[in-house]
Amino acid sequence: QVQLVESGGGLVQPGGSLRLSCAASGFAFSWYHMAWYRQAPGKQRELVARVRTTGTTDYADSVQGRFTISRDNAKNTVYLQMNSLKPEDTAVYYCSALGGTVFWGQGTQVTVSS
Repeated sequence: QVQLVESGGGLVQPGGSLRLSCAASGFAFSWYHMAWYRQAPGKQRELVARVRTTGTTDYADSVQGRFTISRDNAKNTVYLQMNSLKPEDTAVYYCSALGGTVFWGQGTQVTVSS
């Protein structure tokens, strides 16, 4: 049974930091590219960051320089370190495994507000 379980979301003030984690199970984690997406109310889901099986990464322009995605294949976990958070970063953040099949987590809420 495939599972992607996100954690680490919450309420943070502008300029603050959060670290999201996504624990994966039920599939060959190291064979999949991993990504974080987000969806704000009334908006489409968008790609935030991706880390490939090779370890190379790419980011949305809106988070470049503030967010860092990483993976630990030994722990079957992908992380998203989010710094200098802005109110416009408020969204539900989803972990995704990208391969022959695409898997999704249930999402974790991130709210940036004073």
